[in-house]
Formats: sequence, C-alpha cells, structure tokens
Amino acid sequence: MDHKEGKYKVADLRLADAGSTLIEWAESRMPVLMALRRKYEKTKPFKGYRIAGCLHVTKETAVLIKTFVAAGAQVSWSGCNPLSTNDAVAATLAHEGISMFAWHGLSVKEFYWCIEQTLNIKPNLTLDDGADLIFTIHNRFPELADKYVIGGTEETTTGVHRLRAMAADGALKYPVIAVNDAETKWDFDNVYGTGQSTLDGILRATSVLLAGKNIVVAGFGHCGRGVATRAKGLGANVIVTEVKPTAALKATLEGHRVMRMDDAAKIGDIFITATGVKDVIVSRHFASMKDGSIVCNTGHYDCEVNLAELGKLTRSKREVRPNNEEYTMKDGRRIYVLAQGRLVNLAAAEGHPSEVMDMSFANQFMSQLRIVELHRKGKMLEKTVHDIPPAQDQEIGRVKLSTQGFKIDKLTKDQERYMNDYSAGT
Repeated sequence: MDHKEGKYKVADLRLADAGSTLIEWAESRMPVLMALRRKYEKTKPFKGYRIAGCLHVTKETAVLIKTFVAAGAQVSWSGCNPLSTNDAVAATLAHEGISMFAWHGLSVKEFYWCIEQTLNIKPNLTLDDGADLIFTIHNRFPELADKYVIGGTEETTTGVHRLRAMAADGALKYPVIAVNDAETKWDFDNVYGTGQSTLDGILRATSVLLAGKNIVVAGFGHCGRGVATRAKGLGANVIVTEVKPTAALKATLEGHRVMRMDDAAKIGDIFITATGVKDVIVSRHFASMKDGSIVCNTGHYDCEVNLAELGKLTRSKREVRPNNEEYTMKDGRRIYVLAQGRLVNLAAAEGHPSEVMDMSFANQFMSQLRIVELHRKGKMLEKTVHDIPPAQDQEIGRVKLSTQGFKIDKLTKDQERYMNDYSAGT
C-alpha cells in the first residue's frame, strides 16, 4: 500500500504506467468530455473551487477528474464501492498529484475512512454515486454543508431516490442536481451501459454459455431493461420479476416472461438483481434454486441478495474463480455468488463502456459548472434535488451525434409555428 498523509492512499504507485494507458484509451472514446476539456482549460471556470468526489475509480472517471483539474478545480476523490476501484487508474491519478484515496478490496471501515479524507479540503462541491459522500457530510460533518458546500451532483438511481426523500423531509442542506435523471444518462448509461457491462462481468467470472439459459432479471427499470435486452440478444430465455405493474407489463411486451421471484427461483439458471431494494433474493429463494445456479447483483448496494441468509443454509464456501464463490448447501446443492453480491459489472469487469460514460460525465461536468456559474453571480439553487435543464440534454446529444458523424433534421420556422399553434385543427 502506498500512502502519503493527507494526499493519497492507493494500492501501488508502480501501476501508474499501466493506468495511463487505460486512461488514454478511454479519452480516445469520450469525445464530448474531451471537447469540454479543450474548451474550459483556457478559461478555467473552476479556479478557486474544491470538489470532493465519491465515484467508481475507473478509466472513465479518470477522464472526468482530469477534465475538472484542467478547468481549474482542486479535486479530492474516493471510490464509491469497495470492489470497483481500478488500482492502476488510482495509481496514475495519485502519481499526477491528484488527491486520491481508493484501492480495490476496501473494508467498510476503510471505505468511509477514504470518504472522510476527501473532506479535508473543505469542498465547495460534491460529486456522488450513491450519495454516501453527501450522507457522510450530513451525518458527521454538517458544518461543511453550513460553511463551505454550495451544491452537488448525484450519479445513480439509488442515490437520487434517497436524496429526494431527504429533500421531502427538509433534511437536505444544499442543492443537488440529479445527473442520473438526465435523458442522456439513464436512457444510455443505465440501459446500454449496464446491459453490456453486467453480462461482461458475468462472463468474466463464469465463462458460461448464456444461450439457452433461463436468466432471471429482478427489476425492469432502465438498468434491468438493458440487462434483459442484452441477455435476450445472446439467446437467453429471460424471466423478469417486478413489483410495479406497468414495468411488468412492459416486460411482457418485450417478449419476456414475468413471474414472482418465488416461482422464478425454481427454474432460473442465472439471477441478476437490478432493483435498488434490499432482500430481493432471500432464504426461501435459495432453498428452491437448482444445483449450479448463479446469483449476482448489478444494483448500487450489496443488500439485494441476502448473503447472510444464504450463509445459514451453507455447509462450506470456496472461491472457484476470481469473483466467483461456490456455496455448497447442506443438502449438497451448489450456488455460485459473483462479486460478493456487489455490482458485478464493476467488481468483475470494467464497468460501463467509455462511449456511454462520455455523456454521463459530460452531464456531471456541466452540472457542476452550472452550480459554480450561479455562485459567481451570487445565486444558489434551492436546497432540494434538481433536474438538469432539457437544453443541456439535447446539446450533449447533439455533440455526441456529431462526433459519430451523424446529422439529423431541423424543424423549419413554419413547423415550429405549427407545433405551437393551438388553434390549428384538422
């Protein structure tokens, strides 16, 4: 472990060269964020502002961090999941002088220690994936919210849900922009990114054939829909479990079978939770699963699969492959749990492809910039959860299309008048 008090703590600084290559690869596939870097490294709008970030330390996140630094920000960062940090990337950022507290395989105690280290800079801005940084400030360091923090952003569905609940209770001490709810985030990152990277993680951890398997996807929100679509495309028989009638109905119209988890547990081969809710798979489900069943989670927290209850049914456990643990039940059946029930796409693979994170992180950058620009004008957003402006969504989409060489039509003035003419009839 390499540690410099107050500056960084990472696994091994000798990995920095390998991390640089990974970051360069991501930069070559993130044209929107790189365009923002080129634009704002000249004017440095973040000069004088300090950003504390708590988000998966991947090659894509490194591109975002380096863009903030190029735009003048002081940055201090921690990972938002104990198993999602790429140690080579963390080493590169630390080597380049960025305050970095993250390594793969953190304990829960170390995880929160890392978050606390990022707060030593007394941040003006926070950037979260799961809201653990925001919760830490509110619960343990409220004086930072009172004196220093002017706003923050949140990356993922689970975090946004919890922050909206905080805001509804009047407990949120500063404004937060829900980056997750941007169209250019959840309709791309959540659907296509989660869909591909989740199956990537499963394949790396198991190397099983997906075609012909009964794959049970718990939750048919944006992430679950992406997973189900990709699994179906690889020849799997997809079963969806849901609690929301309209979401379940959508799944049926996509050609998936819909049933209760109690019933799906008996016939599934691979189980993937994507709900953001705890106890989706519990003791009674494990008790009815087939020998050889594979269980994993792609939701933010590791509580969707209740491994404590599985442990009570187990007589032995061993790791059979990296990120793949075999639980042998007391009756002899074997259940394979991937990535310790944490995000399988990040713990067992590399997370979402750079191309979709390009738009998500462009939204992060622009949302942080929005807070700073308002602050420079002596203004501040209301202390609640805010959506990004629709114009920002469309501009990011337009730039992304242009980088891919696509052109689209534009409304004529006459068409615009027609759309806004409520007197027009048949």
